[in-house]
Amino acid sequence: MKLLRHAFALSLLCSAPVLAQTTPSGGYAKPTAQTTPAAPARTFPAWEQLSAAEREMLVAPVRERWNSNPEARARMMDHAQRWQTMTPEQRQRAHHGMKRWANMSPEQREHTRALFGEMRNMTPEQRQELRAKWKAMTPAERDAWIKAHPAQPR
Repeated sequence: MKLLRHAFALSLLCSAPVLAQTTPSGGYAKPTAQTTPAAPARTFPAWEQLSAAEREMLVAPVRERWNSNPEARARMMDHAQRWQTMTPEQRQRAHHGMKRWANMSPEQREHTRALFGEMRNMTPEQRQELRAKWKAMTPAERDAWIKAHPAQPR
C-alpha cells in the first residue's frame, strides 16, 4: 500500500502539466480521445529554455499541494527523492500503476488496499500464491476475503 501511495504521489508530481489544464468552468480537464490531438507528439524544450510563465504553470500545482498540506510535506519530499533514484522502467511502471488506480472503482480500490496490506509482509512466493488464489475466486468469495482481511485505515 505504501508503494501504491508512493506511485500515486509521484505520478501526481509528474502530471503537473495535465493538472494545470482547466475547463471553461474552472475544473481540471482530463485528457480524453476527444481532447488529445491526433497530431504527432510535440517536442518540448529543456527546463532552462522554458519561459517563467511556463515554469510557473508546471510548478504551481505542486506548490499549492505543499502549502495546503503541511502534514504531507515529509511524504512529498520522500516521494520526490525516491523518484530521482528510479530507473526509467520503474518510473514507467509507477505511471502505469497510477493510471490503473485512477480508473478503479471505489470497491476495486478497497480490494487493492486490502490485498497490498496482506502482501506487504509476504514472501514473493506467498504473494504469487495469493494472486493466483485471488484470480480463481468468485466475486462473492473476494468480498468474503476482504471482510476477513480489511484494509488498514489510511
